[in-house]
Amino acid sequence: MIDKLSWMVVYPEIVLMVMACLITLIDLSVKSTRRTATYILTLLTLGVVAVLSALNAADGQTMYGFGGMTVSDPMSNWLKCAASLAMMVTMVYGRPYSADRGMLRGGEYFTLAMFSLLGMFVMISGSNFLVIYMGLELLTLSSYALVALRRDHATSSEAAMKYFVLGAIASGLLLYGLSMTYGATGSLDVNAVMKAIGSGTVNKEVLVFGLVFIVSGLAFKLGVVPFHMWVPDVYQGAPTSVTLMIGGAPKLAAFAIVIRLLVEGMLPLAFDWQQMLMILAVGSLLVGNLAAIAQTNLKRMLAFSTISQMGFVLIGLLSGVVNGNTFSTTSAYGASMFYVITYVLTTLASFGVIMILAREGFESEEISDLAGLNQVSPLYAGIMAICMFSLAGIPPMVGFYAKLSVLQALISSGQLVSIVLAVFAVMMSLIGAFYYLRVVKVMYFDAPITSSVVVAPTDVRLVLMFNGALVLILGLFPSGLMSLCIEAIKRTLNT
Repeated sequence: MIDKLSWMVVYPEIVLMVMACLITLIDLSVKSTRRTATYILTLLTLGVVAVLSALNAADGQTMYGFGGMTVSDPMSNWLKCAASLAMMVTMVYGRPYSADRGMLRGGEYFTLAMFSLLGMFVMISGSNFLVIYMGLELLTLSSYALVALRRDHATSSEAAMKYFVLGAIASGLLLYGLSMTYGATGSLDVNAVMKAIGSGTVNKEVLVFGLVFIVSGLAFKLGVVPFHMWVPDVYQGAPTSVTLMIGGAPKLAAFAIVIRLLVEGMLPLAFDWQQMLMILAVGSLLVGNLAAIAQTNLKRMLAFSTISQMGFVLIGLLSGVVNGNTFSTTSAYGASMFYVITYVLTTLASFGVIMILAREGFESEEISDLAGLNQVSPLYAGIMAICMFSLAGIPPMVGFYAKLSVLQALISSGQLVSIVLAVFAVMMSLIGAFYYLRVVKVMYFDAPITSSVVVAPTDVRLVLMFNGALVLILGLFPSGLMSLCIEAIKRTLNT
């Protein structure tokens, strides 16, 4: 019999699952072409789930349920809160865009989004290999369907097929790695695996062999080199509202399972997996920034930008353990958590502007489509400029502080290779600034291609203004969010 505590651990997931099923049934009677009732119920559900997760996080307790298969701790609850809010913002931005392209003829857009969020929740709270994998599959299967949701669009169907094939390969790699780890340790429980590895009685060759496959699977979910092949094609081919759904909140869940599997489950093997992450980080910074320079499609440029940004996240993750000492784990992993949250915040605003500028028969996907935007709509040009400056790491935007905190964690190790990697990351950021500033130059100095006024629904405009303001405000006052991330990591790792 399942105890009461187990239900308490997963009640945000239960609320989300029940409401997703209920909204699916209610949507059958909705006649509005914009699915107004479905939209409002979805936002209310996501808001309630975000509040529940925030309350659990503020409580600061760590609870295990279902025999240790799931966990509710500060890191998981804050990430679930952030993922819920990110999905809410995605729904607000994506609804007008999706309605204009016939994607809301049914309520699948909203219900699939809720089930993908449920998959993220399961991934974030999983403390067992099978639970984490189940959450991952729920997220990815929902994502495949969302990418192909625009049924009459050949490019979207092609992107969905590429995503499905490569995603299946990555899932197979991860599952094989987890099975090798199970074979070596005899357990699927993350904490039990940690104890088995720490005992020194397991076969390290088998463990490291499995670790290679696990890191490969995780690298695909993060979209880092050399497992990045799907990112540009899917970002460009998917409807923009779905691109944001793939490139936003799921990054939070990917960060969570990296912490669960590599830090909480395999910290004694840090020397091995940190070397792998270093190679992935160097490749991502190099390929992401250099390839982005050659792009003329805005969504494709942002895809390569994502690859380079995830390289910075990996820098924080590979600097937590130094010569077997774990004294810097809290600051390093806290900096990575701060980075991924602020990256998602900036991505939401940048894709929000792209969707506002898109209209029927015009996608606004090329960089040249933003020409003269400041003359037509100074507000949206300003928000996009803030996002580009933040992604480039230019002060006082939050992206500057995020990069600085990660580099500080790296340099604090005092090792020569870390200092060299930090210098390399700064050089790549300088190269990356070119393609971000090119977007700003096009918006402010090129002649506008149209004189038509940009019109957006009130809810979209208000959320976008708040979103853009947060990117600037958190850059000016980053200490609150940074302290929250560090404290969440500290409490999570100490339990």
